[in-house]
Amino acid sequence: MNADKNDQKKLIRTSYSKDISVDFDNKNITVIGWIVSMRKQGKIYFMMLYDSTGPLQIIIKKGVSPDDIFTQAETLKEHSSIAVRGTIKKNEKAPNGVELHPEEISVLSTTNKIPPFSLYGGQLPNIDKRLDIRAIDLRRPSAQSIMKLRAKTLQSIRNFYIDKDYLEVNTPKIIATATEGGSALFPMLYYDKEAFLTQSPQLFKEQLVLPFEKVFEIAYAYRAEKSRTLHHISEFISVDMEQAFVDYKDVLKIIEELLIDLKNDLLQSSSEHLDILNSKDWTNFDSIPAVTYDEAIDIIKAEDPKIEWGDDLSTKSMEILSKKYPYFYYVTDWPSAGKPFYIKCEGDYSESFDLMYGNKELASGGTRVSDKDELQNRLQQKNLNPNGFEFHLRVFDYGMPPHAGFGLGFERLMMIIANQTNIREVCMFPRDQHRLMP
Repeated sequence: MNADKNDQKKLIRTSYSKDISVDFDNKNITVIGWIVSMRKQGKIYFMMLYDSTGPLQIIIKKGVSPDDIFTQAETLKEHSSIAVRGTIKKNEKAPNGVELHPEEISVLSTTNKIPPFSLYGGQLPNIDKRLDIRAIDLRRPSAQSIMKLRAKTLQSIRNFYIDKDYLEVNTPKIIATATEGGSALFPMLYYDKEAFLTQSPQLFKEQLVLPFEKVFEIAYAYRAEKSRTLHHISEFISVDMEQAFVDYKDVLKIIEELLIDLKNDLLQSSSEHLDILNSKDWTNFDSIPAVTYDEAIDIIKAEDPKIEWGDDLSTKSMEILSKKYPYFYYVTDWPSAGKPFYIKCEGDYSESFDLMYGNKELASGGTRVSDKDELQNRLQQKNLNPNGFEFHLRVFDYGMPPHAGFGLGFERLMMIIANQTNIREVCMFPRDQHRLMP
């Protein structure tokens, strides 16, 4: 059978940019990527090619490169995807100290539009405009570093728990009852019944300590946040952990160990991305200090006498605290009245904590109520109908062990790790009150 006349020999990638070094001098290779920049200086074309691992400089010289390659270079457009076969030559001024001299170029796709903003320098438009063409926006080197850090952070957290024999679980995201008893829920029609997207895996992960003792989950959760701020989104990843036979003070130690392990892992595996984002300041810790709620109120009162015991910590309050605690720290032993029904309380105080970073809240946790009668009383105190939580209460008839845990907002943690002030920058396709597409 004769081949179609339009068929061309396919160039097969042999190398990624990050692997090409001076050791490749005079080696013939094939790379694939997209053209970042293309400029002509006299009789030389300077092309910068990017793949998923980084840049590679390509040089096309008249009289040195094949004539058809030089002619072809005149037609190549930025952002087009190409495959290039050629020989690597040393060049101290080029990225990685090398450049590629092409012998064959195959155009894989061409661009019909030029992006409305520069991906590789210059003033960026606001994030809403960039999100409209997010897949293109994610080609920016800083955006690439953010997303690679994000992936590595998820991997590191997961490995931490697996190495410590926690079972990874997957809990329902369609639920019948509000976990937190709040109103920030997304309702939906579940066949002929009303249901909601989950705010938290709280009740399910508590139940799962009964058969498995130690569990964790990394999954999406949903909150109908009506406030448009730099740190609120409607769809977010929640990192949850629950464990039997521990209390909230044990959980503080587990989180500290997790964050130190994560810091060391990222410094070793992702130092390049941290440098690109100028984001190593957060790694300057070896332990996480704890301040009680009462102590926090005393610190805040020195600058804001209007704050009262029992108040939640406002943005202003957290700004004051961050002057003394600019890195990770805990606020522990919160007033009982402000905590959910499942948190264990003794009088006016709860066995609970928030993990903070400067003026940002990252996680909440505590010792859970493990006695059924006490849990029913707590539900009634919160004006919640115990009948709506029967599926959860019945489990407590079978010897629910004492347990504790926490939930962490992953994107808020990523804001710290990636040195970003807008939470949308650390999401691939963020969802908020005003954005459902793309």
